[in-house]
Amino acid sequence: MAQAPGTPRVLRAMNDRAALDLLVTHGPLTRTRLGELTGLSKPTASQLLGRLEAGGLVVSSGSVTGRPGPSARLYEVNPAIAHVAALAADENGITAAVADITGRVVGEHHIEADALAEEVRTRTPALVAEAVAGALRGAGLGWDALHRTVIGTPGALDPRTGTLRYAPHLPGWHARTLRGELAEALGTPVVIENDVNLAAVAEQHGGAARGFDDFVLLWADEGVGAAVVLGGKPLRGATGGAGEVGYMPLPGAPLARGGPEATTGPDGGGGFQMLVSSPAVLELSRTYGIDARTAPEALARAAAVPGTGDNVLTDLARRIALGLAAVVAVVDPALVVLSGEVCRAGGERLRELVGAEMSGLALPRPELRLSTVESAPILNGALLTALTATRDTVFDTA
Repeated sequence: MAQAPGTPRVLRAMNDRAALDLLVTHGPLTRTRLGELTGLSKPTASQLLGRLEAGGLVVSSGSVTGRPGPSARLYEVNPAIAHVAALAADENGITAAVADITGRVVGEHHIEADALAEEVRTRTPALVAEAVAGALRGAGLGWDALHRTVIGTPGALDPRTGTLRYAPHLPGWHARTLRGELAEALGTPVVIENDVNLAAVAEQHGGAARGFDDFVLLWADEGVGAAVVLGGKPLRGATGGAGEVGYMPLPGAPLARGGPEATTGPDGGGGFQMLVSSPAVLELSRTYGIDARTAPEALARAAAVPGTGDNVLTDLARRIALGLAAVVAVVDPALVVLSGEVCRAGGERLRELVGAEMSGLALPRPELRLSTVESAPILNGALLTALTATRDTVFDTA
């Protein structure tokens, strides 16, 4: 029978969870410092730590030295009690990372795989398992160490059918049975999440969106998408396709055709992504006489060429503002975060130009920021998502 709120067992479990969260956030703490942070008395803090240590959830990690009086023992969360796997998949390959329960990454592995190749399409579970196995080897761990896996992919998983939509460039990921096949191959529960939603998780945890419950993250890269976070939770929509703004009809771009269920062929696209994606930036730059191999290179050259380069950045900013205006008019977020390789390469100059383009519109005026998550936001978001769910299970002492 469930314990009634306020019973000693429930209160102990709440104190345990608060202490464990503090140890994750702050690292090793003394009994005295933990008592100060939780508001618990010294005897209660001592009992709590003894209980958690006996249960294997915390370990002593040394002592504080160099001050008068007896040295104080330090306690930390036992990093070995659980591990999670996070993966980021795209049309070029799969990257896997394994982290312990504290969030420390202990192993990583990447495999190259052309998602459109015939031999790759039928081997998705095996390739995912290969990537995770490589990360586990790097960490010196076995499969039994894993508790949960979160995978970030382009497109959106339809909650009604379990089918990946809006991702024809990942044909091997469209089977309705894929999530079950992945869980069997990995031996853990598996969550498949939209990659831009995961980037938003990373941004909200420790980036430009920290402290915001209502924001939009615009991702402009090889593909274009948005994460719409309202009340602290991502908006998904009836079919999981909320935020697929790359297909949003806009003046100056062809309409996206083919339907979200397309499962083969490259993403020919249409809509917003034809204006601001990395390939679109290369095309735009060439019209102004700036030739480059990548979008970041093109924007770097544009920034270094007064006049012509200013025209490239101004034109790109106008395109971005056009799409953002449609989103802002509907969602009214407090913040818009610009992310992906296009926005990051354009930098502060591009952000200023986008803001200037939007300033005169009869629309809400959200704050506009550049992403501050510098490395692997999709993988980081997947790790954070996996860790949150795993801690809810492992740290529950009720």
